[in-house]
Amino acid sequence: MTDKYDLRKVLAELKQLPGQYHETDVEIDPNAELSGVYRYIGAGGTVERPTQEGPAMMFNHVKGFSQTRVLMGLMASRKRVGAMFHHDYQTLGKFLNDSVSNPIWPQTVSEAEAPAHEVVHHATDSDFDIRKLVAAPTNTPEDAGPYVTVGVVLGSNMAKTKSDVTIHRMVLESKDKIGIYIMPGGRHIGAFAAEYEKANKPMPITVSIGLDPAITIGATFEPPTTPIGYNELGVAGAIRQQPVDLVKGVTVDEKAIARSEYTLEGYIMPNQRIQEDINTHTGKAMPEFPGYDGDANPALQVIKVTAVTHRKDNPIMQSVIGPSEEHVSMAGIPTEASILQLVNRAIPGKVLNVYNPPAGGGKLMTIMQIHKENEADEGIQRQAALLAFSAFKELKTVILVDEDVDIFDMNDVIWTMNTRFQADQDLMVLPGMRNHPLDPSERPQYDPKSIRFRGMSSKLVIDGTVPFDMKDQFKRAHFMAVKDWQKYLK
Repeated sequence: MTDKYDLRKVLAELKQLPGQYHETDVEIDPNAELSGVYRYIGAGGTVERPTQEGPAMMFNHVKGFSQTRVLMGLMASRKRVGAMFHHDYQTLGKFLNDSVSNPIWPQTVSEAEAPAHEVVHHATDSDFDIRKLVAAPTNTPEDAGPYVTVGVVLGSNMAKTKSDVTIHRMVLESKDKIGIYIMPGGRHIGAFAAEYEKANKPMPITVSIGLDPAITIGATFEPPTTPIGYNELGVAGAIRQQPVDLVKGVTVDEKAIARSEYTLEGYIMPNQRIQEDINTHTGKAMPEFPGYDGDANPALQVIKVTAVTHRKDNPIMQSVIGPSEEHVSMAGIPTEASILQLVNRAIPGKVLNVYNPPAGGGKLMTIMQIHKENEADEGIQRQAALLAFSAFKELKTVILVDEDVDIFDMNDVIWTMNTRFQADQDLMVLPGMRNHPLDPSERPQYDPKSIRFRGMSSKLVIDGTVPFDMKDQFKRAHFMAVKDWQKYLK
């Protein structure tokens, strides 16, 4: 097996870990059934109950696709992500922060070193149809169509001096058209596309699917941590201590990830838009990370597909359920890293760790573990919360806890709200701020006084830290330390 990391190498390692991987040969329909099944097995996150944390799952027999396998849930467990990165899952935020600071940039390889190009389908072929080539599932029966949910889009500015990778929801609309949702502000691909559109020129891009999770998770970093021009593939390089391989596109003047399972090539067309649910008219897009269906966008940008490439040996179509814990891993861990980087610059040593839990979908909530060394540190915890809000507008709730609290155990976190918190003293509400447009509570009719336009929100800080001068009154019950306690389980 190759020493270079790709999805297949990761899966080979994962198969050695009990309970982390499962595959089935039972036929399954990619239209809602596949996600419907995995919802019970391992989706977690904010998915409709019942759900649970479970293994990554490979579906080997996908209806309508004789050669394609579909992988679901690869990153739907923080502990599994830690295992795949060979790192403690509790300090992944710190690990990714170090990776951002010490990137290993990608390298370009030859066609012979690019298994992603083993099979090539051109849009000019008479039977070309992306809907028959790409086994993109629908999450629910009401989805606007089949979605590419974890495709890494690679594009550059017109001068080819800056490149970027990002992940967007992309719906297959016709045999050679994809609708792509690029959220306004914050996405470098959007800035590049705007530059091309102003010049009325199509923007060449590639979409790589079926990747080492180091690439997928690294690609979700945003400003200010990774400013425009910072290619997040360098993060994946640092995680693996080897550069990500790129290869020249077959039909476009852009690079693709050489060891992906699938690559879609094409152009973001200037001054063209398409109705997201043009084929279904359901009014819905797909389930998004807060746990609700996203509204169908009336004017998505359009990708004109020029080629589909893939591996020749049972290529793997990778997908995620929108509100699953997989999104928490993809979006939450990089946000933790970014918050740690920011607060360590401003107030070094005071925030010990950060966790973005599934309850917030990885974006809306942060738990911050605070170290107060002396009375001069009282109040610093609330400044840490404000720092996080100032940098990440999508963040809605910050919970502050002491260093004796396990931030990865929500029972322990909520315990602080019952024993170290008084609502009239320790609650901070910041009205009239910007937040994530996918939060359905952010509508003027919900609160006309503070929400003037959709996407505005009140932010919340719950300060569950003990006042420094009262720490001796809040000591947890201290139990005997027993080193060999595990022998009693044998």
